[in-house]
Amino acid sequence: MANEPVSVVFKLYCLTVMTLVAATYTVALRYTRTVSSDLYFSTTAVCITEVIKLFLSLGMLARETGSFGRFKSSIIENVIRSPAELMKLSIPSLVYAVQNNMAFIALSNLDAAVYQVTYQLKIPCTALCTVLMLNRSLNRLQWFSVFMLCGGVTLVQWTPVEATKVQVQQNQFLGFMAIAVAVICSGFAGVYFEKVLKSSDTSLWVRNIQMYLSGIVVTLAGVFMSDGAQVLAKGFFFGYTPWVCFVIMMASVGGLYTSVVVKYTDNIMKGFSAAAAIVLSTVASVTLFGLQITVTFASGALLVCISIYLYGLPKQDTSKVAKYDLGKDVKSKLITV
Repeated sequence: MANEPVSVVFKLYCLTVMTLVAATYTVALRYTRTVSSDLYFSTTAVCITEVIKLFLSLGMLARETGSFGRFKSSIIENVIRSPAELMKLSIPSLVYAVQNNMAFIALSNLDAAVYQVTYQLKIPCTALCTVLMLNRSLNRLQWFSVFMLCGGVTLVQWTPVEATKVQVQQNQFLGFMAIAVAVICSGFAGVYFEKVLKSSDTSLWVRNIQMYLSGIVVTLAGVFMSDGAQVLAKGFFFGYTPWVCFVIMMASVGGLYTSVVVKYTDNIMKGFSAAAAIVLSTVASVTLFGLQITVTFASGALLVCISIYLYGLPKQDTSKVAKYDLGKDVKSKLITV
């Protein structure tokens, strides 16, 4: 599974499965965080997810190579004897860790509604990183659909500001700075991984293995930095139920499909898929959790659907990274007619 061409049907299949898995994961995750009295540690669940994704990728690589000898040679050549490649793939893991911490700081210093709106800037930021880092062009219709998606997701996730008697001291400047860093990290990390995937013929599963190895180290450090004392006292798997295991499996499978989508489409399409998953999971919550559909949600869902259609109209090959041409004006890459 290197740079071989794939059919449109395969791309649609991957996008559909990724969307459905993400929606299922969101609903199941909310269920596990609201019904159990013995709440599990989310940091350990994230760590276990990385471990499962590693083993799934090892299995896919074994299937791809076809024999134990070729599988062993691939691991030795691309993992054990390639520390530079491991370091290269550790960058997204570290950047995502920074993003998650910045998001926490932003939530601590901004109102939830302000956070929801400003954090959606990660969508156009990803599009901008795609243009600048992958030398790809977006036309006006695509840019319009990206910002329409940004607005649609904002409306879908919008919750009215509620008055509270609890006054929490907040530093808005720190909050906005944190959200800016989180947005940039989100766009950069995703597009960086896409660039690494598409800039060589190295197997997708090898790249996943390289990234998940560093991901395990980063998430394991996060476990003991965030919940170390409680994990040591209650146990690593405290609060785990069959539903929690199901959530972890959904996250693991979704992670693999995400890498396939990034490999054969792009990060912008991944963003559109994630937006569709938000809409689906919210609709599912109406039945499961009694959520009320509002005019704001319906308007946002409509914008998301229209933006997905508009972005899909222009046809372009996003399975490879174009070579940089110094003679081209950067502006022509940002907007082409």
